[in-house]
Amino acid sequence: MSTRADVLELAILGQLGSVPMHGYELRRRLSAQLGAFRTLSYGSLYPALRRLTEAGLITQANGDTLPHALAGRRARIVYRLTDAGRERLARTLATAEPAAWDDEAFDVRFTLFGVTDARTRLRILEGRRARMLERLAMLRESTQRARERMDSYTAELVRHGLEQVEREVEWLENLIDTERGTPGALDLRPPGPAAGPPSPDRPDEGAAPSTTSSKEQE
Repeated sequence: MSTRADVLELAILGQLGSVPMHGYELRRRLSAQLGAFRTLSYGSLYPALRRLTEAGLITQANGDTLPHALAGRRARIVYRLTDAGRERLARTLATAEPAAWDDEAFDVRFTLFGVTDARTRLRILEGRRARMLERLAMLRESTQRARERMDSYTAELVRHGLEQVEREVEWLENLIDTERGTPGALDLRPPGPAAGPPSPDRPDEGAAPSTTSSKEQE
């Protein structure tokens, strides 16, 4: 996932992974949720939908043949994932390669964290943090070298950029701390009760419960 087209296609698959949508609704959701695609146009959306359809990852249906919630007064094309599309989406969401924490791709991957396993989420967050720490170090070094040649407005703009990167690093570190202690919905749990000391109001496992009545204890 290295090009903007690849990122857009993942965003489309991710949105269609929950429910079939008309093209207009899909565009509205992408524009509302993905900062990198706030200016998304029909000119970029529909070619992507066509590529995904030709690849067999999504399919089209007439809205009149679907439940009333998706149908309208005019016949509209509704897009939904195929089995191959679901497999592609699941396979992509299980990977955490360096491209996943690029500027454009990271936003898309982050919006899909709700259907991503905890280990992959953590790797992406840690990769993004490392990327931003490198960027922060480079900005500080270049600023230090050029500080004497800057006028007050340029210096203020540079300071603003540094603060933005510093805030993102802090935000990522908080997310990483949370992820390390918060299992997600997709994380596998071992069957049975969790291991640990018995509760004060529960007898030890394997021990026979006491049959002594309260009167006999008096």
